[in-house]
Amino acid sequence: MKTAHLIEQIKIKKSFLCIGLDVDLSKIPQHLLKEEDPIFTFNKAIIDATHHLCVAYKPNTAFYEAYGLKGWKSLERTIQYLNQNHPEIFTIADAKRGDIGNTSSMYAKAFFEDLGFDSVTVAPYMGKDSVEPFLEFKEKHTILLALTSNEGAFDFQTKTIDGKEVYKHVLETSKTWKNSDNLMYVVGATKAECLADIRNIIPNSFLLVPGVGAQGGNLQEVCKYGMNDSVGLLINSSRGIIFASYGKDFAAVAAEKAKELQKEMASILERY
Repeated sequence: MKTAHLIEQIKIKKSFLCIGLDVDLSKIPQHLLKEEDPIFTFNKAIIDATHHLCVAYKPNTAFYEAYGLKGWKSLERTIQYLNQNHPEIFTIADAKRGDIGNTSSMYAKAFFEDLGFDSVTVAPYMGKDSVEPFLEFKEKHTILLALTSNEGAFDFQTKTIDGKEVYKHVLETSKTWKNSDNLMYVVGATKAECLADIRNIIPNSFLLVPGVGAQGGNLQEVCKYGMNDSVGLLINSSRGIIFASYGKDFAAVAAEKAKELQKEMASILERY
C-alpha cells in the first residue's frame, strides 16, 4: 500500500487509529472457545465491528506463534480476511524481526509475499544489512523500532553517544539506508516529550505510536508534538479496545471504545 493511500483513508475516516489484534485465549469471551478457530472468530468479530473506525490493524505475531501451527493458521486467516474484505486498511505484522541479511530476506518474504502484510516491525540493533532486505519490497513498509514505550527502553535507547541519544543515532543513520522512503518508526506514546526532537530528524515519516490507553499515553500530547503535514501518526490501542468486555457483547463494546478514540481524533483533525 502506498503512503498516499493511507493518508487518503485517514481523511475519509477522520481517524488515524490502529487496532492491535493481540489475542490471548485466556482473555477472550469463554463462549468463543467452543469454536473451531476461536482466535480467528474473535478477530473477525472485532474487525466487522470496528473496520469503519480505524485505518490499520496490527496483530502481534507472538500471540499467534504461542499457539503453534493453529495460531499461525489463525493469523493467516485473519490477514486473508482483511485483504479480501477491507483492502483499504493498512496491515502491520508486529513481529520485531531483524537478523543478518539472508535471514531478513526470508522474514520479509514470509510477511510480505506469503502472508501479504503491508508492513512489518523490525529491530535496528544489527544495523543496515539486517534492515535493507525489508526495504527492497516496493509499496511495503518497514517500521523501525526507534523509541519504545516499555520501561527497559531506558537501558539502551536513551543512553548518549557523543552527546546524542542512541535512538537519535538510529533515526539519523536509517535515513542513509537504501529505499529509506519505505521506513516508518515506532515511538511510544509514553515518550511524547521526545516527539519534537524526533520530528526534527524525520519530519515526513509516519510514526506508529503504541501506548495510548492501557499503558497511559496521552493522545493530545502525542498529536501536539508528533503530527506533521500529512498527519503522520498511527495511534495503536490493543487491550483497551479488544478486551473492553469479556461477554457476548465484546465486539459491540470494542466498537464503542474505538469510536471514542475516533471521535477524539476527528476533533483533533478539525483543529489541524
